[in-house]
Amino acid sequence: MTVRTAAAFLVLAACGLAAGAGEIAPAERVSGFGQMQPEIQAMQREDLSNPGMLAVRAGEALWNGVPPGGAACAACHGEASSSMRGVAARYPAFDAASGRPIDLTGRINRCRTERQGQAPLASDATDMLALTAFVGMQSRGLPVASPADARLEAARALGRELYHRRMGQLDLSCSQCHDDHWGRRLGSSLIPQGHANGYPLYRLEWQSLGSFYRRLRNCMTGVRAEPFPAGSDEAIALELHLATRGGGLLVETPAVRP
Repeated sequence: MTVRTAAAFLVLAACGLAAGAGEIAPAERVSGFGQMQPEIQAMQREDLSNPGMLAVRAGEALWNGVPPGGAACAACHGEASSSMRGVAARYPAFDAASGRPIDLTGRINRCRTERQGQAPLASDATDMLALTAFVGMQSRGLPVASPADARLEAARALGRELYHRRMGQLDLSCSQCHDDHWGRRLGSSLIPQGHANGYPLYRLEWQSLGSFYRRLRNCMTGVRAEPFPAGSDEAIALELHLATRGGGLLVETPAVRP
């Protein structure tokens, strides 16, 4: 987060940034893609111009490659264009083995440790971003469809509560920016509705691909809150709430954002 954006957070906090509009009506929910400049939209649309596609190609190589002492992803799942079609649109999902929701990163790590004999990867490790981008791209153009699974309801409720909970020294919630003030500016940045339908995505500000957790961590440190650990119940619950809230929006992985 830049000094200018941090200062803007302070100004908003000082002014109260009181909740006003409430939750965005389903018919009014739009992807951040629609708020971008035409040049960035064109970058996302054209695979040859989309810098996130470099990670997708790396992920394809990992999918088909044979790790030391293990088997390739393709050995179990076959051609990703068919076996992975629609998968990313349904995560986070309930994991019966652990008895808790799991995100796509967690699912890939489960396969790595239990099926391939490999060490787990951090959410923003280069290989993890490549694999999640490759798997996610197989669902590009499909609607986000959070599972209608009763076992997810407790986590869904927790995610919604966290989304509306004021946090940090600035005493701000996710909803105060992304529901009440979307379309306005925070410093020089346009405030989006905060949907997660494009992750992992390439941010021009980062000059790299990043995970949903990276964005969450940045937002939490921006309001001077202690970030939830990656893969924690809280982080996954928030992602689940956003998947529910953004249901019907199209998967854009790998999206491009300013």
